[in-house]
Amino acid sequence: MRRIRELGRNARGSTAIEYGLICALIVVVMFVGLFNLSGSVIRLYGNINNATRGAM
Repeated sequence: MRRIRELGRNARGSTAIEYGLICALIVVVMFVGLFNLSGSVIRLYGNINNATRGAM
């Protein structure tokens, strides 16, 4: 607990916390993007599967 208070008091700790928040935001944006992209990829592979079944 003392370590957390020390980080809050000095500027380096504040910078580290800001970088951590930026990294967390980037991860959230990546997950949202991948979630939205996954439906398109599943449909694409489904179309390829159906097309190859029809060709055989």
